[in-house]
Amino acid sequence: MDTDRTVRVFTDFYRERGHHLITGSTLLPPPGDPVLFTTSGMHPLTPYLEGRPHPRGGRLVNVQRCLRTTDLDEIGDSTHLTVFEMLGSWSLGDYGHSQSLRWGYELLRDGFGIPRERLHVTVFGGDEQVGPDLESLRTWQESGVPVELTREDNWWSNGPVGPCGPDSEIFVWTGVTPPQGTPTTDPRWVEIWNHVVMRYRRLEDGSLQPLDRPSVDTGMGLERLVTILQGHDSVYDTDLFEPWMRLLPPLWELDEPSLRLVSDHLRSGVVVIGDGVRPSNTGRGYVLRRVVRRLLTTLRREDPSRTLSDLPVELLQHTLDHFRTSCGTGLVRDVLLEEERRFDRLLERGLRLLSGPRYRGPLSEEDYEYLHDTHGLPRDLVLGLRREG
Repeated sequence: MDTDRTVRVFTDFYRERGHHLITGSTLLPPPGDPVLFTTSGMHPLTPYLEGRPHPRGGRLVNVQRCLRTTDLDEIGDSTHLTVFEMLGSWSLGDYGHSQSLRWGYELLRDGFGIPRERLHVTVFGGDEQVGPDLESLRTWQESGVPVELTREDNWWSNGPVGPCGPDSEIFVWTGVTPPQGTPTTDPRWVEIWNHVVMRYRRLEDGSLQPLDRPSVDTGMGLERLVTILQGHDSVYDTDLFEPWMRLLPPLWELDEPSLRLVSDHLRSGVVVIGDGVRPSNTGRGYVLRRVVRRLLTTLRREDPSRTLSDLPVELLQHTLDHFRTSCGTGLVRDVLLEEERRFDRLLERGLRLLSGPRYRGPLSEEDYEYLHDTHGLPRDLVLGLRREG
């Protein structure tokens, strides 16, 4: 099952059950939102989860592109991505949590063909403020899917204050042996989908206030789902990254983590540029600049003779097509090449600066902070330049 079909199966399933498909076609949050980029499928829907009526009604489904910088240091492993997509469904004061769980199980079993024997779920077991989620426990017991009660792992919140509630996490067995243990005892159980019932609002003093209209919010990472459905161990082995894994190695001889980082960061840069962001020293533009310069640092370390002008247009087009962006490959290419030229000038200044007597010995944390804040030289770039010097 390729990625496009996976998305269709998900959205069609919920549309057949009365859900309206809403747009998730931009990384940029709604006007007035203080965050730089949308970080989850539910992020734009927070006001509606707190009680505001949604113009499309109480049943919604979407595919939301997201960007997170908190995992940048993890990029290069088999699962983390900078830009990713979330499959989401919502009941805004409509049906309850049990219905959401039953539909979720039906979709995984019948729509995606995952047998019950490969599924395991965890349910909130209660704490000092809220009792165990017996409704979800009974629902899963009736379905025959194994259930494990936890405490901290099955309570979802959007921060120290705001909407929150117990959740039910669905795991898929990824081992080659028959399923063993539980999600909290064996890492081969991989979380695939989270169903949250928003029953409360946490106040400043830590107390919980019941919401007048409880809602259900579900979120499932598309890339993780596709990895499992296609039988791979890494998201970079799926059809999402097939052109990158095929076309980049002949240009740059990168080890596996570096190839993944360059693929992720280039792909993410294309999406961010396609959403109208341009490199700068502040805000969204700085996130883009940081991502592009991080990949350029990796490429320069491996082969300084090649530039982004060697990048096949097919890779840019593949990404724009997948994310349904119509800005054109020419614009994306121009932005990337101009940022690369700026980066080359930064390298020249950095080499001159680091060749001075002040930086010939070991560098202190104050040195790294000064080089970054005053001259725009991040630590990994400084380390690379010192190796070259």
